[in-house]
Amino acid sequence: MKIISILIPVYNEKETILKILDKIEKVDFSTVNFEKEIIIIDDGSTDGTREILQSIKNQYQILFNEKNLGKGGSLRRGIELATGEWLITQDADLEYEPQDIINLLKVTEQPEVEVVYGSRTLNHNNKKRKYSGLIFAAGGLFVTWFTNLLYNTQITDEPTGYKLFKTRLIKNIPLTCQRFEFCPEVTAKIAKRKIKIYERPINYYPRHKDEGKKINWRDGWQAIWTLIKYKFID
Repeated sequence: MKIISILIPVYNEKETILKILDKIEKVDFSTVNFEKEIIIIDDGSTDGTREILQSIKNQYQILFNEKNLGKGGSLRRGIELATGEWLITQDADLEYEPQDIINLLKVTEQPEVEVVYGSRTLNHNNKKRKYSGLIFAAGGLFVTWFTNLLYNTQITDEPTGYKLFKTRLIKNIPLTCQRFEFCPEVTAKIAKRKIKIYERPINYYPRHKDEGKKINWRDGWQAIWTLIKYKFID
């Protein structure tokens, strides 16, 4: 079987970390001829998440950042350790449904595929609320439109949390991201390599800021600047 490396950056998610791990464990990856490798990166949690992870460190590969590096910095550490043929990013909250990873992996049966994004926009059957609020909705749509404009891509959901890569590809892309600019940086650098980004619909169950959502409007501006920067800088 092939291996899918699932990278989970975690920061202060004591209420959800075990729940998301349980959801991942219930996914039968053998149906698409895969087995999983889970890599968790604790980003200096202070709410008790770190202690929870310490109690299960014999079950998973877990990195403990000595200080908060940000989501991008944590993912970069995880990418270095990944050994699977494919790699996917997984948030530690419950906004994304791990069962949807199966549909993304099915696309990899096509030999030309190197990148697959899960698109919240393409899921027209999702009856749940699709955004955390108007600002998040408008911001996501604008970043996606701006990406397509700058890089001549045709994607529908650039800031999606489910990004699936052929591991050898992502390991060979030099990343400098620290926070949430991981998404626009990796998208920009893939697009500049003229690699097609495939998409499949996914479910999305967003939470609000008072429920622990960490991204904010400043990260939206950071995404736009990142897209502009890598359009003109190698």
